[in-house]
Amino acid sequence: MSVILQTSELWRTFGGVAAVAGINFELREGELRCLIGANGAGKSTFFKMLTGQLKPTSGRITLYGKDITNLPSFAIARMGVGIKTQVPNLFNGLSVRENLLIAARFRMNAAHAAEAADAMLERIHMTEHKDTLAGSLAHGHRQWVELGMILINDPKLVLLDEPAAGMTAGEVERTISLLESMRGKRSFIIVEHDMHFIRRIAERVTVFHRGRVLVEDTMEEIVRNIEVRDAYLGQHGREAR
Repeated sequence: MSVILQTSELWRTFGGVAAVAGINFELREGELRCLIGANGAGKSTFFKMLTGQLKPTSGRITLYGKDITNLPSFAIARMGVGIKTQVPNLFNGLSVRENLLIAARFRMNAAHAAEAADAMLERIHMTEHKDTLAGSLAHGHRQWVELGMILINDPKLVLLDEPAAGMTAGEVERTISLLESMRGKRSFIIVEHDMHFIRRIAERVTVFHRGRVLVEDTMEEIVRNIEVRDAYLGQHGREAR
């Protein structure tokens, strides 16, 4: 499959500290990649550069062959990229359905947006909450609504920052099922700490350590890798077995 996203010698420094130090990374069409690493390993900084939230100190990011290194988030989104940050970004004073409608109107007329919103409500299991104000939703439901807002415009690439954070075990399972239903139909980069989630969903895993890529491999090999377990997994690695 063709490479759709690539970084070349990507650096981000804060003062004299390199949060990301020369990352070379490739994502192929239809691939689902998880990024893991200890706090401070550089994965969140890397994610923010991919999404246009941070500008690299040096290096290059290309998407579908186009240089996006200095593009803002909205311009990257217009290229068919869905972006979900750690904290759900919803219109709290509007209903669940209204949030989905607003997202759909980004690319659709009113009639098609209404159809898409109703279909997405079913897909994210939120039909019974369609008239509930987003501000009154539990955290897991807020995560689903934002995920629905991202997916409603059928992005080619989806960037998710800790989509399972704060969810119950049942909510995590439903999120896994939703992502599994889209496997191979679009590309994903997912930053996540939940090792059960990663073990279930990831095809390949990129491990960050001190601003660099320590290793890239399947989850099975990552768990067996002594260097990775020493650098990050520890107790998580034993729990993932």
